[in-house]
Amino acid sequence: MLPRSILPPSYERVHGHARRIELASDRVIRARNKVSYRLAHWPIWIFVFFIAPGPMTFALFAHGFTWQMAAWLGAVLAGTGVAGLRGRLPGVERAPYILRFTEDRPNPLYRRVCYTLAWSEAITFAVLNVTGLAVAIVTGHWWLRQIYEAAYLPLAGTICVLGAAGLLPRVKASTKGEGHERRYFYGTVWAVCIAQPALWLMWKLLPHTRAADTFKLVAFVSILAWVGNRARVGLLPRTRPIVPGELAVSD
Repeated sequence: MLPRSILPPSYERVHGHARRIELASDRVIRARNKVSYRLAHWPIWIFVFFIAPGPMTFALFAHGFTWQMAAWLGAVLAGTGVAGLRGRLPGVERAPYILRFTEDRPNPLYRRVCYTLAWSEAITFAVLNVTGLAVAIVTGHWWLRQIYEAAYLPLAGTICVLGAAGLLPRVKASTKGEGHERRYFYGTVWAVCIAQPALWLMWKLLPHTRAADTFKLVAFVSILAWVGNRARVGLLPRTRPIVPGELAVSD
C-alpha cells in the first residue's frame, strides 16, 4: 500500500485524481479464501438479490415486512446459498479468481451477472429517489410509489442490458481493467449505501412539505457528491487505483 498526498503530473494523466494508490506487489497473495471471508461476503449478495424487485423494496421500507417478502427472502437465501457453496458468487469463491491486474482473463458469467445487478440497483434507486423528490417539490404531492411502479423495471432493465453488453465496470468480458474498475464500483456503492439510509431517515422524520422535501433533495445529492468525491480521490476503502504489474488479489 502506498499513500501519497502529492503525485507527479505523469501519474495524474494515467490514474486520474486519486491521492492514494495501492501497489499490486504490496497486496497479500492467498491461495484460498477463508471460510470467514466467504461467509462475510454472502450477506452482501443476499441483500443485492433480495432488493432486486424495486417496487417490493419500496413497499418494504414504506409499510413493513409481508409474507410475500418472506417467501422471496427464502428463495434468495436458498439460491445464493447454493451458488455460494459452488463458489459462484464474487468473494464467496473457494479461491481468488483475479491474481494479475494486467492479465486478459475471461470474466466469469456469475461475476458479470452479480455486478450488473448491483449496478442496476445502485443507479436505479438513486435516480428514482431524486426524481420522486423533484416531483414532490414541483407538484406538492408524493408520487414515489407510482414512479417506482412505472419506471423501475425500464430503468433497471436498461442498465442490465448495458451490463450484458459489457459496457459497465467489472462486467466486461475481460478482467484486465479490474485495478481501476473496482474503484468505480465501490465508490458508487459507498455513496448510495450512505445516502439512501440518510434519505429514508429524513423521509420518516421530516414533514412532507415543499421546504422539507427541498432539504431532503439537497442533502441526498450532497451526500452522494461528497462520498463520491472521497472515492474519486481514493480516500475510501477499495477505491484506490491498483497499479498493475505484480501478482495481486482482487476483493
